[in-house]
Amino acid sequence: MQQQRALLLAKRFLSNGRVSRFSSSRAVSTTTQCRWSGDGDGKEEQKVSPDSFQRAKRGAFFQPRPQLYNTFVEDVFLRQYLQRVMPVEVCEEVFADLERKYNAWGEKVDELVTSSAWRTLHDIAAEEGMVAIAYERKHAQWSRLHQVAKTILWGPSSALYSCPIAMTDGAAMLIESSGLTQELPQLGKAFARLTTRDPTNFWTSGQWMTERRGGSDVGQSTDTVAVPQEDGSYRLYGYKWFTSATDADIAFTLARVQDPQGLVTPGSRGLSLFYLETRLGGGAHNSLELVRLKDKLGTRQLPTAEVLLDGSTAHLVGTEGRGVATISPMLTVTRLHNSIISAAYMRRILQLSRDYSTRRTVVETRGCTLLGLETARLVGLKEAGLATKSDTLLLRLLNSINKLYTAKQAVAVISEGLESFGGAGYLEDTGLPVLLRDAQVGTIWEGTTNVLSLDLLRVLQKVGPEILEVVTDTVKSRLSRLPLARCQLESEADLIRDRMQDVVTFVLRAMGEEPQCLEVAARDLALSLAHVYISMLLVEQACSDRASPSDRVTAERWCSRSLQLSPLTSYTKSQTAADLSMVMDGHRLSHSIQPQHSL
Repeated sequence: MQQQRALLLAKRFLSNGRVSRFSSSRAVSTTTQCRWSGDGDGKEEQKVSPDSFQRAKRGAFFQPRPQLYNTFVEDVFLRQYLQRVMPVEVCEEVFADLERKYNAWGEKVDELVTSSAWRTLHDIAAEEGMVAIAYERKHAQWSRLHQVAKTILWGPSSALYSCPIAMTDGAAMLIESSGLTQELPQLGKAFARLTTRDPTNFWTSGQWMTERRGGSDVGQSTDTVAVPQEDGSYRLYGYKWFTSATDADIAFTLARVQDPQGLVTPGSRGLSLFYLETRLGGGAHNSLELVRLKDKLGTRQLPTAEVLLDGSTAHLVGTEGRGVATISPMLTVTRLHNSIISAAYMRRILQLSRDYSTRRTVVETRGCTLLGLETARLVGLKEAGLATKSDTLLLRLLNSINKLYTAKQAVAVISEGLESFGGAGYLEDTGLPVLLRDAQVGTIWEGTTNVLSLDLLRVLQKVGPEILEVVTDTVKSRLSRLPLARCQLESEADLIRDRMQDVVTFVLRAMGEEPQCLEVAARDLALSLAHVYISMLLVEQACSDRASPSDRVTAERWCSRSLQLSPLTSYTKSQTAADLSMVMDGHRLSHSIQPQHSL
């Protein structure tokens, strides 16, 4: 009798259109006349009409039943107690057991839980216009410099929320420069949300490029496949090994389009760019599986995960097979942010240790800051449609050496700054060691020093001697407009001109006589170009009406340093073989390894 009654109740329950669908770890309630909508924000959209009451006679509204989420994650008191009484190693093992990856219904839980403080930073970034400033263009071409200056002040205090902001800014630049918002309306909606100051509507973006085989040579390392759908969208299948800001609302990612025979085009020419939203309507994951969070050296406050794309809905951006070219505006901006944050960290450690900082730290910090600001100025000109051909070529070159140089110097400068505090610089509760750990990511993310050095060579080979002429003319013309005699910096200016000519002569000679030497010398060449250009910027600063005596001292000391670049004979095949022999001496394969050249 009880079974029959239960069956009758179940039939009545189902006949009223009341069903439950479980997505991730949350139960999403739906009815025939009442549906959940939005971005998982818990707001209910109800459609009611007279017809709603004619059949059921009870109306369309049904009180949603209470939901249980991850009870251990939400039990703050229990977690705090265990952390207080248990040894750290025991607590980690116990937490791993209690933070179950599956819910009571056997489905994998793919919820990324961030702290309230991290979510508050999201709101602050929106309200302060950390992205919006650059696109409101209140100050025309100077808007980008306004944004960058604010980032220098905010970045070191942002608990690394500057990282998702960098990718969000890059995504906005990509969408704006693509001109595809009419063709792909989703991009227009995304741009409005990426650049808003309203925290409730503000979206952040990810940049998912790195796969298991590495992230620098995407042409060889990208295995993700895009399967075309009848409605014009695509389904992505792949494994993204390193996705920073995994809590982002959207992401741009590379994949290979599969043809009707199931084949894909290899290499960079087979890569296309895709736009995806991480959640579908109602807040469900877009067929994404969060495999695991990364245990990193630094930037631990930033959620970074391995993500499996298991049929994620995405949309093609731009032309098929032109993914690397299409995403390049995004990389321009994210590299700019990388260099600015490196300079900001250096300035922060300088400010903290000003009474004890060494001479080298002061000089390096000013030089890197000027290089970052100069790059931002050129980006602002390009965004405002005011960049000349020379400005565009100069930006293309600085985009590589700016990030390369500032990131490299940030690690050395911050390490030196920590020394000024003695033992306190090594203690976590001073808040100082995190600066060094987080700065290290700058030399890796957006291209390592070697990768960006080779990128510089590709620019030189693609554009040719014209780009060297642009850099040389820029340096010489800007120096010629300065009151060098009054500032007593004539000898420094002569030295800069000579060094610029030395770099150009080295490149032209290598291209003509020893092309293979350029790859070996790429790192020294990039560092030397950065050094010469910063020299000009520092002299320019020292000759301005607002210059202080320390500006002149900084310019003198910077110019007194030697270039990294050695004579061409230091980069020949025989020298490379000697270097390799020293490194591989004693290795079991040392006799079979030969120097490799990729260009």
